[in-house]
Amino acid sequence: MAAAVRLGTTQGRWVLAATIAGSGMAFLDSTVVNVALAQIGDDFDAGFTALQWIVNAYTLSLAALILLGGVLGDRLGRRRVFLVGVVWFAVASALCALSPSAGFLIAARALQGVGGALLTPGSLAIISSAFAAEDQPKAVGMWAGLSGLSGAVGPFLGGWLVALDWRLVFLVNLPIAAVVLLGTLRHVPETRDTLDAERRLDLVGTVAIVATLTGLTWSLTEAGSRGWSLPVVLAGVGGLAAGVVFVLVEQRSSHPLVPLQIFADRVFSATNLATFFIYGALGVYGFLVVLQLQVVARWSPLAAGTAMLPATVLMLLLSSRVGALAVRTGPRVLMTTGALLSAAAFALATRIGPDARWLTDLAPSAVLLGLGLAAAVAPLTATVLAAAPEQLSGAASGVNNAVARTAGLLSVAVIPSLAGLSRASTTDPSALQDGFPTAMVIGAVALLAGAAVSWFGLGRGARVQRASDASAEPVSR
Repeated sequence: MAAAVRLGTTQGRWVLAATIAGSGMAFLDSTVVNVALAQIGDDFDAGFTALQWIVNAYTLSLAALILLGGVLGDRLGRRRVFLVGVVWFAVASALCALSPSAGFLIAARALQGVGGALLTPGSLAIISSAFAAEDQPKAVGMWAGLSGLSGAVGPFLGGWLVALDWRLVFLVNLPIAAVVLLGTLRHVPETRDTLDAERRLDLVGTVAIVATLTGLTWSLTEAGSRGWSLPVVLAGVGGLAAGVVFVLVEQRSSHPLVPLQIFADRVFSATNLATFFIYGALGVYGFLVVLQLQVVARWSPLAAGTAMLPATVLMLLLSSRVGALAVRTGPRVLMTTGALLSAAAFALATRIGPDARWLTDLAPSAVLLGLGLAAAVAPLTATVLAAAPEQLSGAASGVNNAVARTAGLLSVAVIPSLAGLSRASTTDPSALQDGFPTAMVIGAVALLAGAAVSWFGLGRGARVQRASDASAEPVSR
């Protein structure tokens, strides 16, 4: 392993910049596209289900392969796999920009997700492996805040780009990728898990998890428009069966994609369960709120994107500070508080309607959401890494990212259907308005569940540093 990098050095700053910009590019794309959906729907005459797939095709391949991406980084070199992911993502982004139809765009988005699966876990694993132990919590906090910030900036940037041409939301990735490549090649050290470098990859497990998520996502998404027809039911049953196969394969494999023993740690399991509820809710918020503002409230793409600026600013100002605070207080209170604040943000979002005003109807929700994310994301991320052995940092990062992406994937597939939105379109404001408040309430309930898991599941002894690396100062009780 390379010598430990210190946070205040030139190399440390470059490592942070490259990894944050790389993961930020993937986070940015997961939100910036939401602002373009109304325009894409108009240009390609695409219905609501097609818009769901433009979002979910990317999330599906990302969630299904991000575990493999983390393991590949551990075994082949985190820097190397990260670089491959950046190049792949850039090429797929160019294909998205050139799409002649909704179907082509959906396929290109799936390819884009493959690149995201390679670079996203690598960015965090590089930080966890390259930085000195005493610098890791603050570095993770900065990564979480600034990477999350790129996702929050997405609606604002997307609104500005869509006003020119929606294809620019994909082309913007190309110069970012060029900067990331340059910084990584020059300054980021290579790290890998030398103990497992010669072990075989779990290709059977990879195929099983891809089949699981594909079957479930297709079934749950198409059920809204097709009903529970025989093909829809069979796809869902097939997905569940593949999930069972995945667990059995992982239990028996000598080289599992997911080392199931890491779930024996209560804190690791509880944090991932909280991740599922929190990120599932956030996925539907990002998908629906910008659509609601453009289709129902008739805001311009730029106005709809700019509306979330308070959340962006709060995350920028608070996330790194919260990461450092979590070392002293532990993650339990911060994660619980963050989930509760975000639930309140969802409740306030139900006010967004045809006559929505920014100051009274949207700003309160955006402020609470920014406070909630700033409080929850950095401690959540650091806790997952701290609960896993250092040699499995890439796998732990991959699991947590997979949980987060799967949550967003399934929420975008399921919640619109539960709220009666599957037959809505960008040309039918009334249908979207009828189901939007219900969708926000469902999201708030999911966040309350995330708060409960954070409080009762983590316990008072949860930490954001590995036990061997923790400072002498005890966690507050």
